[in-house]
Amino acid sequence: MRIEAPKTRDDWQALAAALTFETRAFIDDESVAAASGETFETRNPATGEVLARVASCDAADAEVAVRHARAAFARGDWSRLAPGKRKKVLLRLAELMEAHKNELALLDTLDMGKPVSSSLGDMAGAIGCLRYQAECIDKLYGEVAPTGEETLALVLREPLGVVAAIVPWNFPLMMTAWKIAPALAAGNSVILKPSEKSPLSALRLAQLAKEAGLPRGVFQVLPGFGHTVGQALALSLEVDCLAFTGSTATGKQLMQYAGASNLKRVYLECGGKSPNLVFADCKDLDRVAKHAAAAIFHNQGEVCIAGSRLLVENPIREAFVEKVLVAAERMQPGDPLDPASFMGAIVDRAQYERVLDYIRRGVEEGATLRTGGKALDEPGLFIPPTVFDGVSDTMAIGREEIFGPVLAVFGFDTEEEAIALANDSVYGLAAGLWSQDIDRIMRVTRRLASGQVFVNNWAGGDQTMPFGGVKQSGNGRDKSHHSLEEYSDLKSVWISLAT
Repeated sequence: MRIEAPKTRDDWQALAAALTFETRAFIDDESVAAASGETFETRNPATGEVLARVASCDAADAEVAVRHARAAFARGDWSRLAPGKRKKVLLRLAELMEAHKNELALLDTLDMGKPVSSSLGDMAGAIGCLRYQAECIDKLYGEVAPTGEETLALVLREPLGVVAAIVPWNFPLMMTAWKIAPALAAGNSVILKPSEKSPLSALRLAQLAKEAGLPRGVFQVLPGFGHTVGQALALSLEVDCLAFTGSTATGKQLMQYAGASNLKRVYLECGGKSPNLVFADCKDLDRVAKHAAAAIFHNQGEVCIAGSRLLVENPIREAFVEKVLVAAERMQPGDPLDPASFMGAIVDRAQYERVLDYIRRGVEEGATLRTGGKALDEPGLFIPPTVFDGVSDTMAIGREEIFGPVLAVFGFDTEEEAIALANDSVYGLAAGLWSQDIDRIMRVTRRLASGQVFVNNWAGGDQTMPFGGVKQSGNGRDKSHHSLEEYSDLKSVWISLAT
């Protein structure tokens, strides 16, 4: 279904009413029911409405998909296809995604509750990722090692084989692109397991991938649950690599599965509790406050790199928090189909209750609730921006990933204290730093234990920059040409020329 550019909430609502959903798995180039015949519900969190019943794949479906993926890899009609020809197919897929971006954005908005304006931004990111990785394919060279005249030594880069990509629900199609684009570009066969909370856009993508010309068995989609089809893929002896974005607890489990099976590679992008450091030398505190609020309230706080810990130098803390509260007031949740809404609905009832429980714990532990804290009227699962001040590093809201619109504010007196507080976390996915002092910027940036540091911005970067964390935030890198390295292997070839 190709959707023309809608502009208003009424436009989006009309399109939503006319939309149809693909609910079947995509295995070996065909849309099929799960082998068991089982299905699960996917709901619109903004209304409580059941959108569709989706095929619930399990180990039997995983076994079939892996077999087809392995056969496709062995045939070589993708794995051994000339890089320029793989590039052409992936660019065609990007063109199809561009043509259907409004439909794909609408699917993600209906499925997981994010504002449609945000979903459109995600589509731009997903399409940009496909194009970037496609353009990298025929620009990566092998190596000739320095040897004597009697030897030719080559270092070749080859695809791994079968890649299982397990992606989260908060940025469904964008995270999918970050995984499958480099994996496909490198020549692998890919099996995608979307979250059971947001499977619809992935199933539509599978149809577009077929139209783009990806060979049979090269790209397959298995909707279902982590403990069934996800576990089966992770334990399969024929899967060569797991690419995962999600919780740290699940990431640890996947590493155990890899060790218990075939030592498959596991690349993880896991949780975060990202610190956002604001020093008193900042010039435009109103601007910084707006960015600090957006860093946690964007996408309802359901963001792995959310700036959920705001560390403010004490001389400006009181005034700065007031500015954050003003900014937060303008970021209230609304109808996800309204392009003017900054926040939408929490993805499902379980996550909604989890966020509300953390808010209750924050109050019980003695933090000062400055705004928010109470859910809006149902049936939609809406929680407004919530800000706690006076948070300490012993409180759950200051240490644990909430994955909701809850900001924890800390104060600090010195640079050393700020660095120690920022690094006092099991996570290390992202960090922010706001200062006009270039010497301080260079000192603090080097010392922050984080895979990414945003200086005088939050969440900056494009496809040229790798994305990933350290510590228990994971070990992999999405985006940039570095991600291609994760989905390929080096082969050393030593050729004797002496006769």
